[in-house]
Amino acid sequence: MDNNNPYNFTFASLVNIIAISEAPMAWLSDCIAAKSHTLIFSIPYTQVYGRIAAFPLGQLTRKWSTMNTIFTLISVALLTSNMTSSTPSFAKPAFDVNTEVKHLSQKAPTLDKKVLKLALAAYQKAKEKGKVKKPVLTVIDYSLPSSKQRMWVFDVNREKLLYNTHVAHGKNSGLDIPHHFSNTPSSKATSLGTYVTRDTYFGSKGYSLNLQGLEKGFNDNAYSRRVVIHGAWYVEPSFIKRAGRAGRSWGCPSIAQTLAKPVINTIKGGSIVFAYYPDRKYLSHSGYAAVA
Repeated sequence: MDNNNPYNFTFASLVNIIAISEAPMAWLSDCIAAKSHTLIFSIPYTQVYGRIAAFPLGQLTRKWSTMNTIFTLISVALLTSNMTSSTPSFAKPAFDVNTEVKHLSQKAPTLDKKVLKLALAAYQKAKEKGKVKKPVLTVIDYSLPSSKQRMWVFDVNREKLLYNTHVAHGKNSGLDIPHHFSNTPSSKATSLGTYVTRDTYFGSKGYSLNLQGLEKGFNDNAYSRRVVIHGAWYVEPSFIKRAGRAGRSWGCPSIAQTLAKPVINTIKGGSIVFAYYPDRKYLSHSGYAAVA
């Protein structure tokens, strides 16, 4: 018995030295099945004694059950040592706006590709600035009438459309299609641009989501104006069907009450909301919705 051997087996003459990286699992299985004459043993033995030893299996003095334990340890060691080289990488490729437009537009055929491209450019810019904590993008196209489902929520990483629903605009922005936008407090108008979602709360409108405007001069007063996402009865499909359009808010992008909780829970805590309209001033001065 070798007193230096923690597993109490005897070594005969060294036969081969086999590098761990060159000892695949199939080789180990063959050794176990055929009781091959040579076996590499490196971990945990070499962690203690700092050397690699190969030995004849026929010289083992322990019972086969003990050997099984050793084989299990070696299997784990081999698997761990080869993890980096043998495990395929599933890392998502670098974010590319044009590629994302191609993929996401297939999931949302009613969303204008030009609008989607601007939204993705804004998302990318926000991500570069460290604003994105959750890979979710909400796109609102205010060039469409409120009777249309003009709000889309995407899981960007998985390239999935999560929601497509109605959304209201501010009463002083227009009737069915908004045409006036403002960042001014008490204007009761909608603000354009890129937002990041913040925390939730329960208020007079029920479960609500705070928004922080990221674009100076266009929506950076959103938080102080209390522009939030909340549920509203006047955005329910049944109301829109009767009235021919959605009701209007005081500037909030309100959605149907029945969808408020699931949508808010999906986008809260650091996702991006992009509110679009073909406003020349906004498109020419936005620091986010700029496509190279």
